[in-house]
Amino acid sequence: MDEYARPEAARRAGVDTGFLDRLIELAIVQPEDDGQLSHGAVRRIGMVKSLADAGIPLDGIAAAMRRGDISLDFIDSSAYERFSALSGETFEEVSSRTGIPLQLLMVVREAIGRAQPSPDDRMREDELLILPFVETQLQVGFRAKAIERLLRSEGDSLRRIAASEADWWASEVIQPALEAGKSSAEIANVEFSDLLTVLSERALLAMYHAHQEHAWTQNIIGGIESMLTRAGLYSRLERPPAMCFLDITGYTRLTQERGDAAAADLAEQLGRLVQRTSVQHGGRPVKWLGDGVMFWFRDPGPGVVAALEMVDGVTDAGLPPAHVGLHAGPVLFQEGDYFGQTVNIASRIAEYARPGEVLVSQDVVDASGGTGTAFTEIGPIELKGVTGAVRLHAAHRAPAPA
Repeated sequence: MDEYARPEAARRAGVDTGFLDRLIELAIVQPEDDGQLSHGAVRRIGMVKSLADAGIPLDGIAAAMRRGDISLDFIDSSAYERFSALSGETFEEVSSRTGIPLQLLMVVREAIGRAQPSPDDRMREDELLILPFVETQLQVGFRAKAIERLLRSEGDSLRRIAASEADWWASEVIQPALEAGKSSAEIANVEFSDLLTVLSERALLAMYHAHQEHAWTQNIIGGIESMLTRAGLYSRLERPPAMCFLDITGYTRLTQERGDAAAADLAEQLGRLVQRTSVQHGGRPVKWLGDGVMFWFRDPGPGVVAALEMVDGVTDAGLPPAHVGLHAGPVLFQEGDYFGQTVNIASRIAEYARPGEVLVSQDVVDASGGTGTAFTEIGPIELKGVTGAVRLHAAHRAPAPA
């Protein structure tokens, strides 16, 4: 087990030695017989520092520990080994050692949800574990902007997962235990929490791999489609289906603000709306995607009509405005899902659309005659992740004849 002298333990916990001496004096932290402090003690120091920063007095913590009202022993369990200490290197020093640009290196800390550091701040040990991934990308020519985008995206997604997990644990473990008058040791339930941590990480990794399979399959199909098209061995269908993405800006935030019961009602209401409208126009919802839904339509024209109706229906339901993107073309159906360039382009069009807007590609316009819709071209648009400009049109209902 790693052990540290007082100055090193204080440095790794991010506190000064005076603060550590005060914790030892109050018996909140206890050195080993040889005066050294364990890795678990370093984690405890960091946790108490967070409590103190939150306005909880050290004397109160110490008094509660002496009476047995609270215990920090749970921090010694294996589940809390993820609580990282500070390393001995600053961002500037690591940048010089690795060749990673300083600004990109500092994005690592922002990606894990902390404030932007200064060059002379010390890096955390968990941050150092991310560096080989960044270094390897730079060595083979990946653009720094692309690396930063991925780090921020992964960081934001994992932050939301961690926050949801914390809420789940608070509602299902901590709050019921507090209401039942259980002790801090009973609430911690170290053996159970260690087991659930392992199972949770295993489930999370399995879901991540399943999502990777889906995303990588899209990349593979898109690449093969492009190569076959370039070789003249692949052509568009005369009457291709359409893929449609409907997103509701801020839907996840809205459901969080209104609580679980209201969120369930909103989801049920939205589900009925999109199911009914899409099916009426020869389509079907394929899957939910966080703030929206992905659809398949047998015919692009009715798909546009359905999109316009769904945008109106979402507003009538009191939800934030929806924005929709449609693209027509060949798709691959596999295990209940759709893949290919058509899917990717439709998703990118939806991302580009503004609230309340239905945007479609030229392919959709070409296949939408006689459906009572009209289109206003907004020009060739460069979409993220799509090679070449895409001609986009804003769809709206055709005016009634005079």
